Amino acid sequence: MADCCCTPQPDTRYRKVLWAALLINAAMFAVELGGSARAGSVSLLADSVDFLGDAGNYAVSLFVLGMAAVWRSRTAYAKGLVMGAFGLLVLARALWIGFEGQVPAPQTMGVIGVLALAANGVVALLLYAFRHGDANMRSVWLCTRNDMIGNLAVLLAAAGVFGTGAAWPDLAVACVMAVLGLSAAREVIGKARVEMS
Repeated sequence: MADCCCTPQPDTRYRKVLWAALLINAAMFAVELGGSARAGSVSLLADSVDFLGDAGNYAVSLFVLGMAAVWRSRTAYAKGLVMGAFGLLVLARALWIGFEGQVPAPQTMGVIGVLALAANGVVALLLYAFRHGDANMRSVWLCTRNDMIGNLAVLLAAAGVFGTGAAWPDLAVACVMAVLGLSAAREVIGKARVEMS
């Protein structure tokens, strides 16, 4: 009977936190995608893609809890392909906006950037108790913490656009975020390939 108590069981609190994080990130993806179109901001588009990637990350974490490693690897591979495609989309959009010379609306960027920072702050607080868990728990916590840095970058881009009246701060932040997304996609795809072979 004592052995029964020592068997690790899936933490239902962690599952609930992942569901909350998934819903918050999915909602913020929609908000930032719409805000990106309204403001003409590529950095908001890049950040919305990051929210989509995080929602996918939480969904995958929920889906693969207790599944065989091969399914986790296949799912990670698909996620890496989607991340890469969105990274290329952001770069193409930045190039297009750069040629058009369109200046985004910094006020809209700022308001949505603050909302995104608050959303990631809530998710970080929810995940804080699990930050020293297994590798998956740790990676989810670190990903959320790093997302807050991305939100601050969008706010800096908004301030830069407001201060200069030019689009280049928005484009610069978007390109950096897209390249980081492509780099992460390459790493995820590479690791998934190794695990599947």
